[in-house]
Amino acid sequence: MLMHNPPHPGEVIRELCLDPLGLSVTAAAEALGVSRKTLSAVLNGKAGISPEMAIRLSIAFDTSAESWLNQQSQFELWHAEQHRNELKVKKLVAA
Repeated sequence: MLMHNPPHPGEVIRELCLDPLGLSVTAAAEALGVSRKTLSAVLNGKAGISPEMAIRLSIAFDTSAESWLNQQSQFELWHAEQHRNELKVKKLVAA
């Protein structure tokens, strides 16, 4: 079952990881081994969580990479579902 309008994983990173630790974007990016621009794009919902970023986050915050990828997948799927009726798809059935 899809969550209703799930947050972008970047919001989760900011609210549950960076803010409680008092980390700036610059400090977090350095710890993750990515550029500030890369992390900022994720935090601002302009980029998604890649498998590599999921692994980086899992190491830095002692979480699972799968949880980050699942959040990204749920976010993307919910937004795609909002346009389901616009898709031109025919149902296939056995003859």
